[in-house]
Amino acid sequence: MSKTTAAVLKRHAKIERNATLLLVLSLLVVTVGGIVEIAPLFYLENTIEEVDGMRPYSPLELTGREIYVREGCYTCHSQMIRPMRDEVDRYGHYSLAAESMYDHPFQWGSKRTGPDLARVGGRYSDAWHVDHLIDPQSVVPESIMPGYAFLANTQIDAEYIGDLLAAHRAVGVPYTDEMIETARADFNAQADPDGDFDGLLERYPGAQVRNFDGLEGISEMDAMVAYLQMLGTLVDFSTFTPDASR
Repeated sequence: MSKTTAAVLKRHAKIERNATLLLVLSLLVVTVGGIVEIAPLFYLENTIEEVDGMRPYSPLELTGREIYVREGCYTCHSQMIRPMRDEVDRYGHYSLAAESMYDHPFQWGSKRTGPDLARVGGRYSDAWHVDHLIDPQSVVPESIMPGYAFLANTQIDAEYIGDLLAAHRAVGVPYTDEMIETARADFNAQADPDGDFDGLLERYPGAQVRNFDGLEGISEMDAMVAYLQMLGTLVDFSTFTPDASR
């Protein structure tokens, strides 16, 4: 051991033996580190790279998301694909911050009992999702997921959907007055392929319109499947190029 190393260790030993000095220096290090990480954020207009295609959830999709949260789906399914080869190969392009910019709260998750759902939209048919939610083991025999058959039997209306959009606008989601005023009509239009849904598609580009559960009326199953089928479909990754300057 060199004399320089020995001298450094000797000084460090004094810090370790003095609890007060160790506490003060630890707080100093944490404070400096926090300032270095946090202070630059105050000078940025936006910390999320804007991505073409991202939009707020449609009323029916947002209702499905509320059901997804209510049933605790996030405890077993994450919605965050990490930029690692095994994850990208299995699930698709790694998740972008912009894809969660309208989520309150976000659905990144911290545990995967089931697969990640960030790119589940369009991977399976509506009928598959309905069967999976009613009886998971009928399509995935090894699944330990409980059934949610009651979703198909629970009819919903859009009485308070305008209030739901207004609540999300209060926390930053850019719902316009027009979106809130037409929320009830848009809710009904998305589940009715024979209805007038031109306004819906103008306000929510790329919204999928159809009877999602194949049954009469609008059920919680319709809303849940509408939500699942749009996850990961808004960004065109064949043309997306990350902004390296951010």
